[in-house]
Amino acid sequence: MQRFRLPPTRVRNRLFADGATAIMGILNVTPDSFSDGGDFVEVDRAVEHALALEAEGAAIIDVGGESTRPGSEGVSARVELARVLPVIEGIRRRSDVPLSIDTTKSEVARAALCAGADLVNDVTGLHGDPAMARVVADAGVPVVVMHLRGTPRTMQQDPEYADLFGQVSAWLCESVRLAAEAGIPRERVVVDPGLGFGKTVAHNVELVRRAPELSQVTGCPVLLGPSRKSFLGALLGEADPRERLFGTAAVVALAAAGGVRFVRVHDVRPLAQVARVAAVIGGA
Repeated sequence: MQRFRLPPTRVRNRLFADGATAIMGILNVTPDSFSDGGDFVEVDRAVEHALALEAEGAAIIDVGGESTRPGSEGVSARVELARVLPVIEGIRRRSDVPLSIDTTKSEVARAALCAGADLVNDVTGLHGDPAMARVVADAGVPVVVMHLRGTPRTMQQDPEYADLFGQVSAWLCESVRLAAEAGIPRERVVVDPGLGFGKTVAHNVELVRRAPELSQVTGCPVLLGPSRKSFLGALLGEADPRERLFGTAAVVALAAAGGVRFVRVHDVRPLAQVARVAAVIGGA
C-alpha cells in the first residue's frame, strides 16, 4: 500500500509527523482501571510516575480520571475533576511534557486544558457530550476521536458488525465532520479505531491489521491503543493484564511499521524501543 502522507500534529511545543511513531504514556488516576486501578490515586505518586514515563520515552502523557473498562459505570464530573486537576497541575509545575486529558465530559476537558493539558482524548469521538467539540475548538488544541460501540457499561455485550471496517471508518469520518463543524481543522484531529471498545478478538485483530488504512479513509493520523488489552490475553492465554507486554509489543511493531502516528501504552521504555526500530525497518 502506498503510504499516505499527512500534515504534522502539533501538541504543545512538539510536532509529530510521518516517519516516527510517538508514545503516549498512560496515567490512570482511578481506583478501578482494568490493569493499574489504584496504583496512582495519590497525587504525588501519579506525578512521579508521569515524570518517569517521560524519562522512559513518552512523548505525551495521557491523564484519565474515569475508568472506561468493560462494564464500568462512570463517575461524575466533580469526582473526575478532583482526580485529574491536581495531577495535571503537579506535572505542569515540573515538566513541559505534552499532556492529554482522557475524558468524555466537556466540563472536565475545559478545566483540564486551563490547568495545563494540551490535547483532548475523547473515547466517544465527539458523539457523546455535544459541547465537547466547541471546547476543543475554542482552546485550539488537537483531539483524539475514538470509535466506541454503545457505552463502556454495555460495549462488550455481543458486539456485531455487518461491515466492521466500514462502520468504524464511517463513525470516525462523522467525528471528523463534527470537529469541522465546530471549527476544529482536520490537521488537529487524530482517529482511533477503539481496540477493545465493543469488539471481539477477531474484530480487534482486523482493526490492528487495517489501522494504517484509516488515514487514507479519514485524512487524519491514527492512534492505536493496544496496551494490555483483553484480546491479547485471549490470544496469549494470559489472564493477568501485566503479562501481556510481548503481545502489546507485537501490535506496536506492526503499527509503527505501518505508519501509525501514535500508540498509547502503559510500558513505555520497552515499547518506545519497539516503535523506534519498527518504524525504521518499515520505512515509515
